[in-house]
This record gives sequence, structure tokens and C-alpha cells, in this order.
Amino acid sequence: MADPSPPASDDALVLAPGCRRCPALVDARECIAWGNGPRDADVMVVGEAPAAGDPDDPAWPGGNRSGLAYTSRHSGRRIRGLLAAVGLADRTFYTNAVKCFPPDGEGSNREPTAAERSNCRDHLRTELDLVDPRVVLPTGKHATTTLLAAEGRDLDGFLDHVLDPVDAPTLGVTVVPLLHPSYADVWRSRLGYDRESYRAALAAALRACGVDAAVDG
Repeated sequence: MADPSPPASDDALVLAPGCRRCPALVDARECIAWGNGPRDADVMVVGEAPAAGDPDDPAWPGGNRSGLAYTSRHSGRRIRGLLAAVGLADRTFYTNAVKCFPPDGEGSNREPTAAERSNCRDHLRTELDLVDPRVVLPTGKHATTTLLAAEGRDLDGFLDHVLDPVDAPTLGVTVVPLLHPSYADVWRSRLGYDRESYRAALAAALRACGVDAAVDG
């Protein structure tokens, strides 16, 4: 599988330029990391929030530096590679539940607060309305919990729900939780997958939701 290319800067779906709903995030961010990808995508990937980013990586600097969600070398490149591997490179929209980098005070990122998630939730709902994907893939426990909270549902036992479709009628989508790309190598084997079988299971779950997906080569 070829290494995926990062999106162009003009691919951002900018909903509120200069958004200032969360003062602490306004002070910490370099850019708002907007969603990006085709506006008629079959699939939407939702992360929790952008990390600090790498100013020394021109290709994959991360959302806080690029203004585009899921554009870091570690997580962004990996999740885009996974979607490319199941034939969805040009049919996936990438975003985060919270669009700005939440600092931990030591140069890294923390989990967004409930208020920050609430402040940003209508941006996510707007993206869902505009893109109208068939399936949403939240990456990791926190993104899945945040997304299902918008549906009014709690999540009990994240790992038990990985690759297990969940109907979300209020949001008008099917939710299929994924392992966070930063930790997928650790957790795949504990769930009984290797890289190839995990991709195959994702393709099968997407097909079950009506999305044409298949593992390459």
C-alpha cells in the first residue's frame, strides 16, 4: 500500500473562522483544525482533538499547525492509510470532535473538557449535516464516547464495541468504533487481529453498513 498523501490546505471545511468559544483553546492553538475531505463522503472519521503538532514536518505537521484534522505523521498518516487500504481514500472525510488543540501545560495535549466538547458539538453536527456520511468511524475511546453522547448514549466497555456497528438514528448514521491509530498496534493483537485481519474486519463492517469497501492487494 502506498503511503497516503496529506490533504491540500484549501480542502478545509471552515465553519467559523476565528471561533473563540473556548478561551483556553484560543490562547493555546496555532490553527483551528477543520474537517477535510469530499463533501459527499461515504465515511466520516472523527477523532477527539488535534495534538500540538510538529512544526518541523512540512508534510505531516498535525492539525494544530496545518488547520486540517488528522494531518499528523503518526495518527493522521496511519488512519488515512487504513482507509486507503479498504478502498476509501477518496471517499472519507476527516474531522475531530473538538477542533482546537487542548494543552496539558507541558507541551502535549489533554482530553478536552465537557464544556469544550459541548462548545464544539454543533460544528460536528453541521459537518454531519453537510457531508451526510453513511458511516462514522470514531477513533478511540474518547472520540467514541463523545460522539455517542451527541446521540444521548453511554459507552460501556469500549474495546467490546470496536468494529461493532451501532445505530445512531438521532445523528442519522451508523457508528463503527475504531482503535485509535496511535495505539492500534498495541490493541489489535489483544482483540485477536493482525494488521491484515483488522483491515478485512473493517471492510466487512463497512459493507454491512452499505459502504462498498474491500481490502487492497
